[in-house]
Amino acid sequence: GKIAIEGAFMKMAVLKRFLQIVGVLKKHHVLHLLFELNPSNGWAARTARRILPRAKNKDVAQEAHALRTALEELGPIFIKLGQVLSTRPDILPAPYIYELAHLQDRITPVPTDQIRAIIQSELNVSVDEVFSVFENDNVATASVAQVHRATVKSGVWAGREVAVKVLRPDIDALIKTDIECMYSMARYFAKNHVDGKRLKPVEVIAQVERHLHQELDLQCESANASQLRHNMQGSAMISVPEVCWDYCTRRVMVMEWMTGIPVSHVDTLREMQVDFKRLARDGVEVFFTQVFRDGFFHADMHPGNVFIGTTGAQRGHYIALDCGIVGALSETDRYYLAINFLAFFNHDYQGVAKAH
Repeated sequence: GKIAIEGAFMKMAVLKRFLQIVGVLKKHHVLHLLFELNPSNGWAARTARRILPRAKNKDVAQEAHALRTALEELGPIFIKLGQVLSTRPDILPAPYIYELAHLQDRITPVPTDQIRAIIQSELNVSVDEVFSVFENDNVATASVAQVHRATVKSGVWAGREVAVKVLRPDIDALIKTDIECMYSMARYFAKNHVDGKRLKPVEVIAQVERHLHQELDLQCESANASQLRHNMQGSAMISVPEVCWDYCTRRVMVMEWMTGIPVSHVDTLREMQVDFKRLARDGVEVFFTQVFRDGFFHADMHPGNVFIGTTGAQRGHYIALDCGIVGALSETDRYYLAINFLAFFNHDYQGVAKAH
């Protein structure tokens, strides 16, 4: 009985969320894209393509931008979906891929009093007891969390500047409902799209769900960051912030403050006279070191998570942030990849076939 009641409430929540989604898509004049980008010849799709209004005098680039804006407004799960779709030119036309590739995790910030309340609830002490300075203005608002700059008040970290990352309130319930919505849409897509089976939309949503669950536990992210920092210790090519474990919980993470700019700010990097060729070589070496030497690597390397240092020894070098999503490879996996690379480089395609 309890399970049936919970199921009924979830169905009502999903229906309510569906109506909100339709409202946002309609507001941004992109509701018709659900059917225009879906080449289904079913009667529902044909009817929708005829009756849904289109914005006048809007070209494909403008529509792609409007779609990105709508996904940002819809929140975490849709931002993640947009990021995944930006890697799938087999699903979307080029202008949409280009626009979604620039999708930023910049959404409406949570009021500071709510952030302070979460920190106090998690640490069982007030913010002012932990930090001598806590800036009310956030420095970043990502899809699942928000970051504030602060200075630790006492203990081993006394006087050190830190970044305080806090999960957004009610994020678990919102994501659970949105995941159910996305699965419903994926099943419809799989059934009605001409390439529904080949494109595996349900599996795409499952991938997004796995990534989000990893990001919803900041203790897990703290452990990932600590492991990555340990592995790359002594490297002049990349820095990973140290975690302040005294103040880390599932919903709060405190780490060393890092000063830098996103790797995508190319003009600023040129003004800093950063050596781009060296940076490119370092990037390849860092990633291959993580994959082949350590079998443990940063797996969410979009520009918001990869910075270039602007001060001190870190100037002109990589800074890795947000280790919520990491990958791990066994020795067997690494050996398999290595023999494939070697076979490709040596034009030994029979070797590639044998490896497969």
